Amino acid sequence: MILRRLLALPSWAGVRVAAGESGLDRPLETVRATLDAGDSPGPGELLVLARELRGTDWQIDALLRRGADSGAAGLLLPEVEPLTATRLLADRLAMPLLVTAARPLDLLVDARLMLAAPELDRANLVLATHRALGERLRSPEEVVTALRGLLRSPVALLDDRGEPVAGELASAGRIRVGEPVPQRVDLDDGVLLAHPALLAGPVLWVAAELTGAEAARADVVPPALAVAAGAVQRWLLANRLELERDARSRTALLGDLLRLDAEPGADLRRRAADAGWRLGGWHVGLRIGVASSVDTVARTTEVVRALRAEQIAAVVVEHGDGWTGWVTFDQEPTAERVRTLAAGLRKAHKALRRTLGAHLGVGRPHPRPDGLAATIAEATDAARLAATRPESGHFLHVDQLGMAQLLLEWTRTDTFEPAARALVAPLRNAPGDLVRTLAVYLDAESSIAETAAVLGVHRNTVTARVARIEQLLGVDLSRPDDRLALHLASRAITLAD
Repeated sequence: MILRRLLALPSWAGVRVAAGESGLDRPLETVRATLDAGDSPGPGELLVLARELRGTDWQIDALLRRGADSGAAGLLLPEVEPLTATRLLADRLAMPLLVTAARPLDLLVDARLMLAAPELDRANLVLATHRALGERLRSPEEVVTALRGLLRSPVALLDDRGEPVAGELASAGRIRVGEPVPQRVDLDDGVLLAHPALLAGPVLWVAAELTGAEAARADVVPPALAVAAGAVQRWLLANRLELERDARSRTALLGDLLRLDAEPGADLRRRAADAGWRLGGWHVGLRIGVASSVDTVARTTEVVRALRAEQIAAVVVEHGDGWTGWVTFDQEPTAERVRTLAAGLRKAHKALRRTLGAHLGVGRPHPRPDGLAATIAEATDAARLAATRPESGHFLHVDQLGMAQLLLEWTRTDTFEPAARALVAPLRNAPGDLVRTLAVYLDAESSIAETAAVLGVHRNTVTARVARIEQLLGVDLSRPDDRLALHLASRAITLAD
């Protein structure tokens, strides 16, 4: 064992290294107390001086020299302020000079216990962790706070991407999140430890970064991390059960509303009020579809967070492979308000696609409870089509459908596609993905800003591409006939490709 390991004991937290820090890795075999400043420490021995000495006492220097000659581990003194010359001597000899305001004999007892039974420190830490976390369910924030206090080191709960969910950790990116096993990563100035919290769904990590004297305790901490991971698992399981119960309740209520063929009864109105759902007013439905492998219950918070980031206060319900939702207005929304809402939903959808690969459809405004079912049906149809429309960014407002959708079915025939390809042939080999740019630009009703948002490019880039398209094709995109022909042609080619 080395002296640095002793300094990591909780009871030794108040011990200060006054000098000789470079010698903290000296072997430590025993700890002995003495009242005689003329004593000589033996090899591997930490000598604890049990009586006070003045900082000017030459005997401290003599003790340091004798300890260095014999290969001692270090010297512990009652709280004094050693002279500068004494500190320089300790540094030169690499002889740790420790000082404490605590009772030296109490420290000696703890040190001897650790030397006699090294596993005792691990057992004490595990027991303290159980006591701190085991009495009741603890939130992730509470788990992190309690463990940080016990370890006197930074602690964090990380998600499956290594991002902090609770707490902070400078070296979180060093954890191999794809390997759900306990991990130890050596850092330049310490050790990073991590333990997975395994449940169905994404793996979470309880991680601690031990530096300085605490790094010497790296062999003691892993069982405490395992206890903390268990506490996180209990919280997640209880939270998941509550979420699933609420999700089933919301889904059942939504189903009852969608099956309405008359005014809702008193019981249904009360259930809706309990859920915080407004049945009056004007509703705009939305449908977010995802792959069947996505855990919709666990990811609902992520969806709500993305909508709130765009100031959209929507009801969101887990429903099939995705989420059904709606936004309610007090009065019939103007066309401008609907466009603003659609723009916000597009931004939220773009954020969700980074992690969920979602497609989103938006319905028209409809009033009253029966209108809620109508707008959700429209949103569902739009979402189904959006799933096959990469040129629209997998986002579709039902107002973009109608007669154009019927014409599009014709464009998928064998007779139309060759003509469509010939029409836009000058764009095919030109740089800048001009065919897709044309389709998106016309889908967006010539909106440069919306086209840029869908393509993920700057507005100036879209403007330059549109000018190049008009030049190569010799058309004027402000003319309705040219727009219709090119819209159908570019859409047909994009879908075919």
